[in-house]
Amino acid sequence: MSCATGPSSNCVLSKPHQARKRFGQHFLVDQSVIHAIVEAINPQPQEVIWEIGPGQAALTRALLERIPTLHAIEIDRDLIKRLRAEFGNRLALLEGDALSIDYSALATSMPIRVVGNLPYNISSPLLIHLLAARDRVTDQVFMLQKEVVERIVAPAGSTHYGRLSVMLQAVWQCDHLFDVAPEAFDPPPAVMSAIVRLGAGPDWLETATLVQLERLLAVAFGQRRKMLRNTLLPWLETLGADPSVLNSLDPTVRPQDVAVADYLALARYLAQSLMPGIKPVGQ
Repeated sequence: MSCATGPSSNCVLSKPHQARKRFGQHFLVDQSVIHAIVEAINPQPQEVIWEIGPGQAALTRALLERIPTLHAIEIDRDLIKRLRAEFGNRLALLEGDALSIDYSALATSMPIRVVGNLPYNISSPLLIHLLAARDRVTDQVFMLQKEVVERIVAPAGSTHYGRLSVMLQAVWQCDHLFDVAPEAFDPPPAVMSAIVRLGAGPDWLETATLVQLERLLAVAFGQRRKMLRNTLLPWLETLGADPSVLNSLDPTVRPQDVAVADYLALARYLAQSLMPGIKPVGQ
């Protein structure tokens, strides 16, 4: 087919898509990895599943072999044309930035599952953004940079343990499923990838507690090498909070050594004793 007289839509769709650095695009091409991800998701026909960043549809095609319809969010307009041409009304496609979507307001009365091969440059903020929809989302299965997955699942005391670990483990059961080598992508990224599942956690967290947890962690891990009591005491005083709430902490403990449950206890105290006065996490 020649496009000499003008770039018709058919010509555009017939050309190979070039990965765009500004969107952090690395397209999954290894069929064995795609199969393993679909098995980890285990999609069921009656479920409402949203895929973030379907890209060249490697995972999309595999999912649609198992379920009748799929919802997706894509920012690349060229890819959107290709996706609509290939899948028609089997793919309910929303054009836009995944970080700007209000997932708690998606037009479905059913709980949703969220999956995808996330661009590395937005993965951490997107995971925090999705916390605002925790009442709608039953689980998430994502491909991420392996370093990010290690941070998500890290236990207290680990060098990888930090703000992201605590925020996500406070809400979700976080499991590192398996690794994915750079050769599974086109173009290959410079780092290893990994699959993580964020499933339902043990307790529901009210928004006020989650907001205070985010504020607390920003202060605590802002001075990671300092003893936590020394960091939090002046901050609590500025809030007018009772500093005795820290009495149960070891005076020499550092932020990375404090368990998720202990951070949650402090956040609940702050939520009960203070008026947050700021927007919910992720919004």
